[in-house]
Amino acid sequence: MFEYSLFHWMTFFSAAVLLNLSPGPDIAYILGQTLRSGRRQGFAAMFGIWTGAVLHVAMAAVGLSAILATSALAFSIVKWVGAAYLIWLGVKMLLSRGDQFIAAEKQSPKRLSSVYWQGMLVSALNPKVAVFFLAFLPQFIVEGAGPAQAQLLLHGSLIIVVAAVIEPPLVLAGAKLGAFLKSKPRVGLWMDRSLGALFVALGARLAASAR
Repeated sequence: MFEYSLFHWMTFFSAAVLLNLSPGPDIAYILGQTLRSGRRQGFAAMFGIWTGAVLHVAMAAVGLSAILATSALAFSIVKWVGAAYLIWLGVKMLLSRGDQFIAAEKQSPKRLSSVYWQGMLVSALNPKVAVFFLAFLPQFIVEGAGPAQAQLLLHGSLIIVVAAVIEPPLVLAGAKLGAFLKSKPRVGLWMDRSLGALFVALGARLAASAR
């Protein structure tokens, strides 16, 4: 069970690295929270994104993602909810005065919890991710290597493992960059404006996307 060739693993891990490095709402949210509020919020956002990714992997393994791939109505509902959520986050940043970027040194657990749940929603409400996993993971199913669902869960979990190698250094680097930027006048205002515009653009792109 789970016997694969070296070429199989090289192909899979190369694709997994590129997938985790590709820009999108997930990375934007993690880096945005890190730059605005520091390392702790960055890791909370990262864990939230991973939780959403786990949901997508589980859905792909049991076949629920096929509903989004085949049902135009289901895809549209999730797409519009996700787009609205991204745009709402962006508008909040656009309307802020920049004070959210300069965070207090001590953050309450409730705040960290809020960042975590927002990250999970950013990932979970992106139907393109669900459809991608449904199209991507089956390509690595090998006949005779075990049940298809088990192979899907294995490869989907390994994508998150790759993220666990790539994203923490990004959070640490983003925290240092954020600390440097906070010493600059009015940087908080412009950072919130820039991140807000990015999230509005990502939401608009998701709303305009097709399956």
